[in-house]
Amino acid sequence: MNYISAAFGWLANSAEWRGSTGIPTRLAQHLITTGIVVGLALVISLPIGILVGHTHRGAGVVGAVAGAARAIPTLGLLTLFGLMWGIGLKAPILALVILAIPSALAGAYAGIQAIDPAVSDAARAIGMSELRIILQVEIPLGAPVIIGGIRAATLQVVATATLAAYIADNGLGRYLFHGLEAHNYAEMLGGAMLVIALALILEVVLAAIQRWVKLRVTNPRSSRRQQLHI
Repeated sequence: MNYISAAFGWLANSAEWRGSTGIPTRLAQHLITTGIVVGLALVISLPIGILVGHTHRGAGVVGAVAGAARAIPTLGLLTLFGLMWGIGLKAPILALVILAIPSALAGAYAGIQAIDPAVSDAARAIGMSELRIILQVEIPLGAPVIIGGIRAATLQVVATATLAAYIADNGLGRYLFHGLEAHNYAEMLGGAMLVIALALILEVVLAAIQRWVKLRVTNPRSSRRQQLHI
């Protein structure tokens, strides 16, 4: 309990909220790093997952690659990349992208693959091209599951992005590593509490977005009436 009180005292200290190493700056760095990582992971994983789900080809390869990527320890990758490229954000960003890809890839594949083939066949029957079927039929219908994969990837990255501070002066993880080095456990626990709070906020926001999208997919008329009522 003394450590918890000390952590709240550290968070309440106005000095920790100012300057280039203050909490707002570290929080912004953490969010920017997370955004870059998730964005790169989506650029790689979404097209592959959607294409595999649409064609129903290559699912075994995708599953094997995603499983292998999940099994790789992020800290080990970070250490390896850090030895290759040195201090900076290049190594942690690449390691975190590898961490984020499996969840986003699985969500994209599962979202498209779960759609009733009769729906796509009906779209073909009225003359829609394969690209239009993907963009106008399958992605909208699979959006809730796709967003679920993005949600899982984002939360994994937010929590693990603390490791970026292992070889870079960046993000909320600096409080954990600096606190450990200085035996300042209030700073360590305070930094951990900030990461937890950030993860919970993102979880609530992304869950709300996923529910909203699911409502529009399952009952678009009800969703439209709800918007008009608001």
